[in-house]
Amino acid sequence: MNWRGDNLALHVFGASHSEVIGMSLEGIPAGERIDLALLQHFLDRRAPGRTPWSTPRKEPDAPVFVSGLCGERADGSSITAEIHNQDRRSKDYSALAHTPRPGHADYPAAVKYGSAWNGAGGGAFSGRMTAPVCIAGGICLQLLEREGISVISRISELGKTHDVGELTSSTAEKAFPVVNENSGKAMIEHIMEAKADGDSLGGVVECKILGLPVGLGGPLFEGMESRIANLLFAIPAVKGVDFGAGFEAARLLGSENNDPFRLEEGGIVTESNHAGGILGGITNGMPLVFHAAFKPTPSIAKPQRSVDLERMEETELRVPGRHDPCVVPRAVPVVEAMAALAVYDALLSRRKELEAWN
Repeated sequence: MNWRGDNLALHVFGASHSEVIGMSLEGIPAGERIDLALLQHFLDRRAPGRTPWSTPRKEPDAPVFVSGLCGERADGSSITAEIHNQDRRSKDYSALAHTPRPGHADYPAAVKYGSAWNGAGGGAFSGRMTAPVCIAGGICLQLLEREGISVISRISELGKTHDVGELTSSTAEKAFPVVNENSGKAMIEHIMEAKADGDSLGGVVECKILGLPVGLGGPLFEGMESRIANLLFAIPAVKGVDFGAGFEAARLLGSENNDPFRLEEGGIVTESNHAGGILGGITNGMPLVFHAAFKPTPSIAKPQRSVDLERMEETELRVPGRHDPCVVPRAVPVVEAMAALAVYDALLSRRKELEAWN
């Protein structure tokens, strides 16, 4: 599974229940320091088994770096890290060998890969595979912060509720920094109610990127929307992405949607930010704002209708195993990681442009 930007390239390997999952990240400049303790703290935000409202599968998600670092500094080669899966229970999925879960990738994967398909834990389609992505994104987050660029996020919707969180830094101290005390309790109660009913919830993560210079990105396929959305849609369960006012912009007049320019302390800013910090695919110096919509977890305890692919008979399915009743809280750092990869790649491109002009 590969992603290639203009300057960075990411290879993710393994599957949900393989012995090892991991990543190789190319393009990080030699000499850049990676704070491994800070990186682990970031990975802990995504790791499973930490709370009653996440999957009980417990994984330390402690990466072992096998290349690319000399101490804590990038040596210019590919940074490769492995995570050893320590809490696999593949037998939980034996009942699903021939019966695809509604809403999951089981059916199309079984058709595409045939008998080679091993769907334990969702295989390569599992949210488990975002753990190595967070290693790569967590590295980029640190490098961006040294440039004065911050990635902050919150849960803006959970199920049918709205504004359940506050914008917080990706390096905050709490395991779930996306909620304040009151909204956090409401969010947890909402998730636990769905779990008790054998069901699941979806939600929306809002992300803001602050401190971006004017000029990142380009027209058409080089646009920042294209770069970021490409990575966001790689996150399992993401079904929608918008920037700035998003779909609401379709309901506004031009005079309402346009962001008037004005001078402020010798610089140019906009009075509003319906564009989400991007004009023509290029950052305009305002906060880059986007939202990512997550569907409810498809693996639920409620009975669902499916088909036994071996017998070709309709059947009723109750999904066994350990699953998040809502992936959204653990997905927040994944959104930040994907955004950081896209933005740092664009920042490296901008540096090359400026060097060429000078």
